[in-house]
Amino acid sequence: MASTAVAPEVALRSGNARPMPAIGMGTSKYPLVPETTRDAVLAAVEVGFRHFDTASLYGSERPVGEAMVEALQRGLVASREEVFITSKLWCTQCHPHLVLPSLQESLQNLQLEYVDMYLIHLPVSLRPGPVVFPAKREDAMPFDFEGVWREMEECHRLGLAKAIGVSNFTTRHLDKILAAATVPPAVNQVELNPAWQQRKLRAYCAEKGIHVAAYSPLGGQKWSGSEGNAVLESEVLAEIAKARGKSIAQVALRWIYEQGMSPIVKSFSKERLKQNLEIFDWELTDDDHIKIGQIPQKKIVQTANGIFSSEGEFTSVDLSDIEIVEE
Repeated sequence: MASTAVAPEVALRSGNARPMPAIGMGTSKYPLVPETTRDAVLAAVEVGFRHFDTASLYGSERPVGEAMVEALQRGLVASREEVFITSKLWCTQCHPHLVLPSLQESLQNLQLEYVDMYLIHLPVSLRPGPVVFPAKREDAMPFDFEGVWREMEECHRLGLAKAIGVSNFTTRHLDKILAAATVPPAVNQVELNPAWQQRKLRAYCAEKGIHVAAYSPLGGQKWSGSEGNAVLESEVLAEIAKARGKSIAQVALRWIYEQGMSPIVKSFSKERLKQNLEIFDWELTDDDHIKIGQIPQKKIVQTANGIFSSEGEFTSVDLSDIEIVEE
């Protein structure tokens, strides 16, 4: 018996993209335990999730694909078309001649004929080769925005990616894509939550018709030098949650949804997965929005300290060209 999808859908204004469920499940987890990831995705399908976010970097494409096969076999979903799968092109593959082969490899891992969304993971190009994490600074190369986007459009034209987009792009990076684009990016997936609201980027994306998806919607990335969580430990959000009879996580996710964005939320607990979907039948007040708008802002994921080793030098790029912090 197929389970019922819970989330509403949002229209994407690019190409022939299908509508995207308004909330997605993230699947990046380190260390990766494939069986755990597969079982968590199946549990998410059972409670009503239909959007699953993966990437070649995560190593979770195979377990996500296995979960989709099992979900179909068990009748949890009636057809492939009921689910929305996003994957991403990693930095070592951000070269025109590697885009299509990289997507084909992802499709093989996922056991799918197409993905619903294919994103450029970061506005960073690394020397082709095996993934090394953290990356060496000297491996950073100039990003061929026009050439890489042209090949993303080819993936779209071939029907291998129903929609194409980007992740962690600032307005400066988006300017470069849009200058070259025949098919504009449908989505920009960025770190976004009540403690990092990205107002400038959101206004830009709204003007250009680019839908914003929010990763780390619950502030899941650790602050450098701190173990605190600016979202889940927010007194402002706790006060609102108590008044609404909801959890802090539900308030944060609902705020993102009411701002016109789509959270990509990661939990492998079936009960929390269920709670994360219970955000569509109630509303925040205007006063709630004012209070959330006054929360101090702090970005956590930054290119330099996020994916690069602290040693070595950038020899081929300027750090300012690959930085993903804008406000």
